[in-house]
Amino acid sequence: MFNRFKERLKGFKEAVSTKIQEKGEAEANKAEAKAADKSNAEEKRPTQDKGGAVAAKECKAGEGEAGQVQNNGAKTKESFTSRAKSLIFEQEVVLDEKDLADPLWELEMALMESDVALPVAETIVATVRDELVGRKKKIRADTGEIVEEALRSALFKVLSENYFDVDEFIARADKPVKIVFVGVNGTGKTTSIAKVARYLRDRGYSVVLAAGDTFRAGAVEQIEVHAKNLEVKLVKHKDGKDPAAVIFDAVEYAKAHHRDVVLADTAGRLHTNINLMDQMKKIVRVVDPDLLIFVDEAIAGNDAVERARLFNEAVPIDGTILTKTDADAKGGAAISISHITGKPVLFLGVGQDYPDLVKFEPDWLLDRLLGS
Repeated sequence: MFNRFKERLKGFKEAVSTKIQEKGEAEANKAEAKAADKSNAEEKRPTQDKGGAVAAKECKAGEGEAGQVQNNGAKTKESFTSRAKSLIFEQEVVLDEKDLADPLWELEMALMESDVALPVAETIVATVRDELVGRKKKIRADTGEIVEEALRSALFKVLSENYFDVDEFIARADKPVKIVFVGVNGTGKTTSIAKVARYLRDRGYSVVLAAGDTFRAGAVEQIEVHAKNLEVKLVKHKDGKDPAAVIFDAVEYAKAHHRDVVLADTAGRLHTNINLMDQMKKIVRVVDPDLLIFVDEAIAGNDAVERARLFNEAVPIDGTILTKTDADAKGGAAISISHITGKPVLFLGVGQDYPDLVKFEPDWLLDRLLGS
């Protein structure tokens, strides 16, 4: 998961680590030179003349004592030098804009090549710059840790800005909670509905499915299979019927039978399909959903982000589910989509089976974006 993203970040980490090491070594060299100068100055310090008796005593000492003085001078010089070297990893360096110009450019290119949207990449780079420029950074054996902390802070800021706890929302909302799923064809929308049904059922909620995709051939049969597998109620009409009526009936059934959540499927559509978008607006008017969730593939990258943005402009969404996250090598959609739409990511699909759905948590995603 996200292997290409991790690979592209390596160049940035190495560049900043190298810059920190270079500045640290330069400071260490200055410290060594200063220590050497101090040592030499002490060696050359003139001996106070204390009279003839002292001079005579010094003459008698001969070469043996002169050798001892020389040895003491060498030891003093070595002491200062060793002390300077020992301080290398305790020193602090300050990185400036010039130091980070090339590494930050490399970071921005790495993010964009990983399908991170340009505004999001610029936000991340700006945050990393603020974390590193002008701050004192202690040199460590692993300078990559400094870079890792800055990246984690920048990514967490982006990933958490629209965070929404779907569990808490469903627990507190009036029942039945009405959730309508929208998106383009072939992105795993119906399968995601089944996964959410399983997720909610495992947490003690009763669920009703609504076969609101009356447009695509085989759509009703597909969700019917999921309903039987999960042993949940499915409300359906014949193909070609009004999807708003199907979902309305599902809500009425849930009210009459005291069910907790209604999950409604709809026909896949592009925002440019005027007829289907008008149909979606009618569903929203008739059903008044508590959540309108957009579903797309993580592997679609910037295309998924752009579709979510345009869909949100046409019929405002409340959140996103990204499918096929386990097959996503880049991670750009997962990083960008919430920032661009202003709406939270709610779930990530991480496999083909019903349990393969993960509630979105920034730290969970961060560990996989930056982990080994």
